[in-house]
Amino acid sequence: MSLETVVGGAPERRRWLSVLAKAMPRELVEAWEALKERPTFTALRNAETGLVLVRGRMGGTGDAFNVGEMTVTRAAVRLPEGETGVGYVGGRDKRHAELAAAVDAMMQSPTLRERAQELVEQLARQQQARREAAARKAAATRVDFFTMVRMRSPD
Repeated sequence: MSLETVVGGAPERRRWLSVLAKAMPRELVEAWEALKERPTFTALRNAETGLVLVRGRMGGTGDAFNVGEMTVTRAAVRLPEGETGVGYVGGRDKRHAELAAAVDAMMQSPTLRERAQELVEQLARQQQARREAAARKAAATRVDFFTMVRMRSPD
């Protein structure tokens, strides 16, 4: 099953699933624990770990090739109101996948969406801060090369 099948093509849902999947597990747990009211949920699919084949393209446009395998953990949960959420995360952290699925379900609930949106935006800000810090660190080591042409006299 592809992510496109799970997500159903909704760009907004793809964004929040991406934020949840890329969140640091510790940050997601802290954000979850900070919620004033956490919904209960039941597992439709207990968190399970497996491998997926990662494909790539040279330069982003060349022929596709198999890069290798990656460990992924997935989970599916249902809220008492009936909303269903999924979580796919890189690595073996079952709690991360379970909480990502719970937040996904909350994002689909009219009554819980606002709380979940705040959580997702907090995680997105933390990810952006990490990207900016990495970019500043890389920029500090940047070296500009230039060539100077020297003219010689015809002596």
